[in-house]
Amino acid sequence: MKEISKLLDFRPDIKVVDATLRDGGLVNDFFFTDEFVKHLYNANLRAGVDYMEFGYRADKEMFDVEKFGPCKFCEDDFLRSIVGENNTDLKIAIMADVGRCNYKEDIHDRSESPVDLVRVATYLHQIPTAVDMIEDAKKKGYEVSCNIMAISTAQESDIKVALDILGKSPVDVFYIVDSFGSLYPEQIARIAALYGEFAEKYGKKLGIHAHDNQKLAFANTIEAVGDGVDWLDATYSSMGRGAGNCAMELLLGFLKNPKYNVYPVLQFIEEHINKLREEGVVWGYDLQYLMTGLLNQHPRTAIQFTKDGRKDFAEFYKEIIAQD
Repeated sequence: MKEISKLLDFRPDIKVVDATLRDGGLVNDFFFTDEFVKHLYNANLRAGVDYMEFGYRADKEMFDVEKFGPCKFCEDDFLRSIVGENNTDLKIAIMADVGRCNYKEDIHDRSESPVDLVRVATYLHQIPTAVDMIEDAKKKGYEVSCNIMAISTAQESDIKVALDILGKSPVDVFYIVDSFGSLYPEQIARIAALYGEFAEKYGKKLGIHAHDNQKLAFANTIEAVGDGVDWLDATYSSMGRGAGNCAMELLLGFLKNPKYNVYPVLQFIEEHINKLREEGVVWGYDLQYLMTGLLNQHPRTAIQFTKDGRKDFAEFYKEIIAQD
């Protein structure tokens, strides 16, 4: 039974991270207008959001700059064109994806950059490189978090080894990541307890990044809040890869800290997010994403199903269950 105070009171350690541009950028190849990005930045300021993730710091030798918008690369000059010197309480984050980022060259010293937080994304088999990235970012002066992706497919023993290795690194936050949207609140509670053992042992914070394949991203996030997880990812109107993420408007409506204000989020959705939908940008829960979530599969097949405009859901289920 959870302590009721964890749900009705607020913890000053809670941090809300807006991942709209990064996870949402996966559905439109990061082609956001500067106006959209600036308005989102201002909405986050007014809403009291703690961190705003602007996108990836991707390697330009691996990714064609003509095929992606600027939030795929999040160059410091681009960030400054939006936030200036960012003399605000809102901190700026970027994601560095193991194997897709030339971190030694492209992530500059914190004193030369508007970025506050580097979020390292890794799979279990990439942990040694992730640790090197964490150490590199820390030496350069950044806050650092680490997202271990696809943990719903991992063995608990492997997760324990990874957390022990990461615990010995200078990382600040371990993230629980439900990449496939396949986890349930009961599982989140057990995973949070497991992560919590290592967080307590090594003096780290815990975060959660949830996907909405089974319409559980919000439920799993508030479950994690009750389990002592402090860093909470969300996106405006759930905008994110495939089924999307925990909705910012739901999360801020739930959190009791008076510093958060849901009204600017609702305004931004009305004025800017809905326009993206009208322009044909597609994301959010649908049957194809439910199916991959139920089967604990990466949603790439469901994303292709969506791009192809298919509606033969039963046939799609037969196709993907044969791959399971």
